[in-house]
Amino acid sequence: MPQTAVLTGLGAYLPPRRVTNEELADRFDTTDEWITARTGIRTRRWADPGISTGDLAVEAGHRALKSAGLTPEPGAVDLVVVATTTPDHLCPATAPNVAARLGLGGAAAFDISAVCSGFVYALETAANAVLAGRAGTALVIGAETYSTILNPEDRTTSVIFGDGAGGVVVSAGEDGEPGALQGFDLGSDGTQKDVIYIPAGGSRQRADGARPAPGDEFFTMQGRKVFLSAVQRMSESSQALLGRIGWPTDSIGHLVAHQANIRILRAVAEQLGIPAERAVVNLDQVGNTSAASIPLALSDAAARGTLAVGERVLLTAFGGGLTWGSAALTWPDIVAA
Repeated sequence: MPQTAVLTGLGAYLPPRRVTNEELADRFDTTDEWITARTGIRTRRWADPGISTGDLAVEAGHRALKSAGLTPEPGAVDLVVVATTTPDHLCPATAPNVAARLGLGGAAAFDISAVCSGFVYALETAANAVLAGRAGTALVIGAETYSTILNPEDRTTSVIFGDGAGGVVVSAGEDGEPGALQGFDLGSDGTQKDVIYIPAGGSRQRADGARPAPGDEFFTMQGRKVFLSAVQRMSESSQALLGRIGWPTDSIGHLVAHQANIRILRAVAEQLGIPAERAVVNLDQVGNTSAASIPLALSDAAARGTLAVGERVLLTAFGGGLTWGSAALTWPDIVAA
């Protein structure tokens, strides 16, 4: 049988601190009802002081390796890719230290920055390495500590985002076996880079020689533009991918879209003609976790027994850049850790 890339492990980690709508309502002079109606989020997790993205990534990576039946030691994994918007440092990348802490010393390791689309980008990168014979096994982690880049005075972003990490193991397998990755679709539009944006901290701001304005170090988002673009791009990307691989929309067992906002999730499912009950939703408990969103949703759905072995699963995401991407796979016979 032809070799393909197969999902063989799945793990997730959420920091223990739970931040409820009631807690944020007191801070921002709003209500639980206002937050829930506009976002679908009821609670989210924020990392305690001193906990970094890399710390969350290591925990999720351990669990993904355990799920795949792999012992964390040199040679167990050939490639580690961490998708994140909130790296431990601007330099170096977070992935090499994550690999070292996992006991995977010597593995190739690097970060991918595509904001909320990062996990899909990282997953295709790992799958291509496997297909090319450059890696027999790869560990892909989406990890974020968005609580570290949120403006504490901005209600519109602070109620939406949460922290967490999720990871998958991708290994060489046989075409047609459960877990096989069937295809990808990726895209970007850099002309709209300011729609999702952190103005300060990079070389552009430093090269301009101007001092950052107060608040420029925090995450900003143009909500209305994000909503419209997210629905359009995720729907179009999904349709393009399904057409390319020959999967009719009604053959999709579950849609696992980036957990941005309940209204976006419903609109994408409606655009694709996928019944709402077949769209996985866990943002009510974890919020928008950016690059960690899809693996956390997959892990939650697997733990609940929502996903059946062999069913067709469609992943799709949209994020800053602007970036978007979709992936298709048949669901493997694995237990999330």
